[in-house]
Amino acid sequence: MTKTAAIIGGGVIGGGWAARFLLMGWDVRVFDPDPEAERKIGEVLENARRSLPGLAEVAMPNEGALSFHDTIADAVIDAIWIQESVPERLDIKQKTFAEIQAACHPGAVIGSSTSGFKPSELQTGTARPNQIMVAHPFNPVYLLPLIELVTTDANNAELIETAKGLLTGIGCYPLHVKKEIDAHIADRFLEAVWREALWLIKDGIATTEEIDNAIRYGFGIRWAQMGLFETYRVAGGEAGMKHFIAQFGPCLQWPWTKLMDVPELTDDLVDAIADQSDAQSGMHSIRELERIRDNNLVSMMRALKAQDWGAGALLKAQDARLADPVVLSDQAVRTVARAVPLDWTDYNGHMNEARYLQAFGDATDKFMELVGCDAAYIAAGNSFFTAETHIRHIDEVHAGHKIHIDTLCVMGEGKKMHLFHQMFEGDRLLATGEHMQIHVSLETRRACDPLPAVAAVIQKVAAAHALLPKPAGIGKAVGVKG
Repeated sequence: MTKTAAIIGGGVIGGGWAARFLLMGWDVRVFDPDPEAERKIGEVLENARRSLPGLAEVAMPNEGALSFHDTIADAVIDAIWIQESVPERLDIKQKTFAEIQAACHPGAVIGSSTSGFKPSELQTGTARPNQIMVAHPFNPVYLLPLIELVTTDANNAELIETAKGLLTGIGCYPLHVKKEIDAHIADRFLEAVWREALWLIKDGIATTEEIDNAIRYGFGIRWAQMGLFETYRVAGGEAGMKHFIAQFGPCLQWPWTKLMDVPELTDDLVDAIADQSDAQSGMHSIRELERIRDNNLVSMMRALKAQDWGAGALLKAQDARLADPVVLSDQAVRTVARAVPLDWTDYNGHMNEARYLQAFGDATDKFMELVGCDAAYIAAGNSFFTAETHIRHIDEVHAGHKIHIDTLCVMGEGKKMHLFHQMFEGDRLLATGEHMQIHVSLETRRACDPLPAVAAVIQKVAAAHALLPKPAGIGKAVGVKG
């Protein structure tokens, strides 16, 4: 059953929420009085469509339906999640909550994107305080998983668990902040770094670009995959965190920082920051910068996924939740179903040759798993090695496009397993990949027959697939006519 989310306020954050819900299969109903809202959200959604699906190694849900509404009452009908992202003024937010609660289901979650207000402030004077909680995201909402879920005693435990489950279901990580505080958790760190950065510019120590380089080329990457305390624990070496604190704790008494002393934002300081930022990034439009940002985030997070670490571990778990079960049959087997990630494309803008091989390799790995050559089989000392590969590149495909691979077992006799893969976008054939697999003993590294249980499955599937129409291209090689 399709779930429905209502987005109240369609700016940068509201648009990101809309994209996240929509691409995770929810219907999304938007209210925003801005006459340009539909265009702006459309542009955010266009970026999300080309980047978010590439984080998954499995097929994403079918995109939900997006609609725009003239009133809050119309937008919140049937919504089980309502996300408020209106301007950061308490009177506007409380007025908005009153309109929402007058029309929404009493059991719906009402999340606020506020970065500064505490949930108790938002709940004051509302009809049903238990519905309202802070759900503070980070931009771009459709890529970054962290949501600070801040609640009070007015929020009942059942609705809090519902909120956590719904956020997890759209690939987010709900960090439940059980004791409210101004600016929550993450923005307090950001504010501290921001204040110190202002002083470094004010005192002529560094430019905006130099400060950004210090973050993105060093500790920023470490923090992205390990956070603060785990990073420092590693810095303590084998002796651990206690050694780190003993060694570096006294530094906290040194007069390094001006965090408690904020420079006055004079016109000169504001101009200096703006001028330096223009010199640093002014050659790019905002949309170009967004695309650069998205490319970098996808690449980093996919790299973390390969290590099953940090944000990448969340993506891997989300893949497991989304993956459809694959079973062997007497028809071609759907061994891969996914979108083309940003980092699979080349200078021509389409998927490069190496990624075709990777996709076909993934298809072979899945087929091996299905016939019984799984992790346990390999750990016991047996596997298939690829002896020969032939790929035909038939048509191009671009980042964000959905592809699937159907696999035939052409032959399964003795030590050999001959697979033929066809890659499609919809009904359009993109490429074929032909793999000759040889079964080997991992102990001797020599060819040998598969164990009887695996051999029997391969032979059965090969016999069934032999009865299917023979696709064009099987057995072809470069220079061979046919």
